[in-house]
Amino acid sequence: MPHRRTIAVFPGQFDPITLGHVDVIRRGVQMFDEVIVGVGINPEKRELFTLKERVAMIREILSDIPGARVEQYVGLTVDFTKRMKATVLLRGIRDASDLRYEFHMAQVNRAVGNVETCFMMTGAQYALMTSSLIRQIMSLGGNVKLLDEMLPPIVIDRLAVKQRAGKMENLTEGDAPAT
Repeated sequence: MPHRRTIAVFPGQFDPITLGHVDVIRRGVQMFDEVIVGVGINPEKRELFTLKERVAMIREILSDIPGARVEQYVGLTVDFTKRMKATVLLRGIRDASDLRYEFHMAQVNRAVGNVETCFMMTGAQYALMTSSLIRQIMSLGGNVKLLDEMLPPIVIDRLAVKQRAGKMENLTEGDAPAT
């Protein structure tokens, strides 16, 4: 029986992409024939980077990872997954609250789109950082250089440019407050 290619979609806003995301992608390509990083828009959150900027940055960051590719999309993740001929959604889990939310979404995605979800625990060193928290830190004048253990170098460089240009205000409106 011939080998059937298994394609996984790793969807998210990735605004910005973190080393935790990159860790999941690197590990995902070891499990699946291809991991498509689906960069989408979350209408409930303010964007730091445009969709075009995020896609370009992520392509550069993942350029050395065979089996990973980056595509942008608008709309439902299950529709994008079907267009990509993928059968699996790859989701990173940081903690129990992530699991609760992602479990619910996995049930919906299976019921609505007949798409399975594979959960992967993030590396312990990345479990506390979220893109929303990074946007909040930056909007409040945080030092981008202090985030070097959480973000790829290109993201740090691009954040510094935006911070110098004064483009960090009101990024957290619609995001959950930091604790």
